[in-house]
Amino acid sequence: MSDPIIGMQQWFETPPGQYLLAWERSEFERAVADIFGYHALQLGVPEIDALQANRMPHKWLALPRPLDEGAAGAIRPALVTDFAALPFEENSLDLVVLPHSLELNPDPHATLREVERVLVPEGRVVICCLNPASLWGLKQRRAHLYRSLGAGELYLPGAGEFIGHWRLRDWLRLLNFEVESASFGCYRPAMRTQKWLDRYGWIDGVGERWWPIFGAAYFLVAVKRVRGVKLIGKAWRPAAGIATAPVPLANRTHRAAAQERKSP
Repeated sequence: MSDPIIGMQQWFETPPGQYLLAWERSEFERAVADIFGYHALQLGVPEIDALQANRMPHKWLALPRPLDEGAAGAIRPALVTDFAALPFEENSLDLVVLPHSLELNPDPHATLREVERVLVPEGRVVICCLNPASLWGLKQRRAHLYRSLGAGELYLPGAGEFIGHWRLRDWLRLLNFEVESASFGCYRPAMRTQKWLDRYGWIDGVGERWWPIFGAAYFLVAVKRVRGVKLIGKAWRPAAGIATAPVPLANRTHRAAAQERKSP
């Protein structure tokens, strides 16, 4: 089985990775705190306890392969499984969270279809992705170009393909998901050291106000909609013994006078 999060664990230990993790943890707390139900599942990225703020009684973390023994600060998985073949029945989960589990996955479409299958009607999926339309995404594309020429170093993890915000919304719509909310964050330039990231800390507030869709990462919360069934049958008729509304007195008088004028 291929690993959908190659390189993420090491990258999260870098200063920009820690900066991103801090923002994502706060976003997950805000997104899942008021989602109610009984069963919740997190797919991937044990460095983030994305379900910590949720109050459902049954919560699990699933990984594509066993966790490395030396992984520090990571939560332990409850199951190891292929994300495109989850061991849950249809319509059995109330919440599924995907922290970077689609963009670095070998088959994100299959994973998203599987999430739709296991979610109950009106269940929610929370997705976090890196934004290719950002300063970080621009630096990553430039690094890929330099690497094709034999030079350069990637800024972000090199596995998988990053998914644009509107592209992901299209995928969700095709699976009958309705996007409930979206947010962007992490506007600081693609710096590698903590010193320079801190120096540009003021950009977060400016970016959130003036160019919100260009954050380095984005969140989507979507609801699984199931169209209701419309029953088709005979036209409704009043039951026997139920009188219809009487004709008003003025109308009866008018009709009686009209009939007398017509009579010879």
